Amino acid sequence: MTAKVVLVTGVSRLVGGRTARDLSLSGAVDRVIAVDAVPPTSSLGDAQFVRADIRNPIIGKIIRQEQVDTVVHLGVITTPRHVGGRVSQKEINVIGTMQLLAACQKAESLQRLVVKSSSAVYGASPRDPAMFSEDMTARKVPTVGFAKDSLEVETYVRGFARRRPDVAVNLLRMANVVGPGLRTPLTDYLSMRAIPVPVGFDGRVQVLHLDDAVRAAVMAVTSEATGIINIAGDGMVTVKQAARLLRRPIVPVLPGTASMVAIVGNHGRLGTFDADQMAWLCFGRGVDTTRMRELLGFEPTHTTRGAILDVFGDQHRFPPSPGAVLASMIGGES
Repeated sequence: MTAKVVLVTGVSRLVGGRTARDLSLSGAVDRVIAVDAVPPTSSLGDAQFVRADIRNPIIGKIIRQEQVDTVVHLGVITTPRHVGGRVSQKEINVIGTMQLLAACQKAESLQRLVVKSSSAVYGASPRDPAMFSEDMTARKVPTVGFAKDSLEVETYVRGFARRRPDVAVNLLRMANVVGPGLRTPLTDYLSMRAIPVPVGFDGRVQVLHLDDAVRAAVMAVTSEATGIINIAGDGMVTVKQAARLLRRPIVPVLPGTASMVAIVGNHGRLGTFDADQMAWLCFGRGVDTTRMRELLGFEPTHTTRGAILDVFGDQHRFPPSPGAVLASMIGGES
């Protein structure tokens, strides 16, 4: 199938916006309709921006009127602070996906659906295999935050695939995406001046560079691949290896003190730490990417090690030093 009219959601954020832009300039599709409730801050190329909330029934009207044949759903929020809290994050991720899929189900023109998911659905536990393949499930099912949302999103996508077997469905389980200007719990963690590491643990880190995430999403639109596909950069490092790679000091912390680490990091201006990711820091996660190469035909340009160095290496800007913060507090800063 050759995509002609593609609708991309979540274009106010980096992955969605850049995917819409690159698709519109690729020459592989006739039109790209870029949708989000918030206007984008960067160029969308030749894509047509439509301000709309996927939680609103108007999204179905857009799909029908524009005779959309391919929907690329990239509008899942990774971090709750970007939308005002966890309640809003869940509503956008889960309710928004439900509404979008309901609109897609009624669209006779629809032929392909591409959905960005996350390797977070595999969880993080001491019983995990060295690498998760797409047919495996979490040994310890995530029960909080973005990972739980991703599981629910996948459940709704599978339901849609059963109801519309005529639509080719491609679910991209992306590893943690890192890139310039991108803020997620992992990028905040690797941006800290000192890296908190749980005592007695050294979790596995596997990432996907922003450039490769966009390339994979674009390729999924023009590919014949269907089903679930893990997307990640080659290789892995451990948390401690990442810290040494970036020449950052390691701060040993007890696994049960995640909330305290978050408070100290935020108030000490060492960087933002998300307490919910402590289990992942203990055990980490790795995914098998055989299907990515064999079915999607995608080859990342950045390894995990290379992506970490590119984004968080020598050119990375740090928050103010603790000494500068202390001096400003003595000087009367509130």
